[in-house]
Amino acid sequence: MSTRQIHVFISHAWAHSHHYDTLSGWIFNEPWNVGQASLDFRDFSVPKKDPIHDAPNAQALQNAIFEKIARSHVVVIPSGMYATHSKWIQKEIAGAKQYSKPILAVTPWGQERESGVVVDNADESVGWNKQPLINAIWSLYFARNR
Repeated sequence: MSTRQIHVFISHAWAHSHHYDTLSGWIFNEPWNVGQASLDFRDFSVPKKDPIHDAPNAQALQNAIFEKIARSHVVVIPSGMYATHSKWIQKEIAGAKQYSKPILAVTPWGQERESGVVVDNADESVGWNKQPLINAIWSLYFARNR
């Protein structure tokens, strides 16, 4: 059995960090396998509990976030409506595009409307369910890393 190390950046607004908490729990706190491959997910996000402290200004913060995105294989973005109004989520989308990283939109549970900014830029979209989330991350990773 081979092991695939997959770097995941989860974008989120800190005011909605519960979305990050749920997604990161699903992705990083359980063992995952696809066929004969063991998936070793690594968190390249910037969670609220571990922000980038050494950024002296907004440009330095953006550069630090873009560095994390550049080292990631997949960018996961909850597609709640707050994402439409978040300048940082829009910058993270721009970073994913700049570094040719696939974007996975995840519709939060019970969300009736999605952020057009996120959905329009996503390579794939899934609902708020663990297994489809993992399958989509694997699919996006595998398509670019055969």
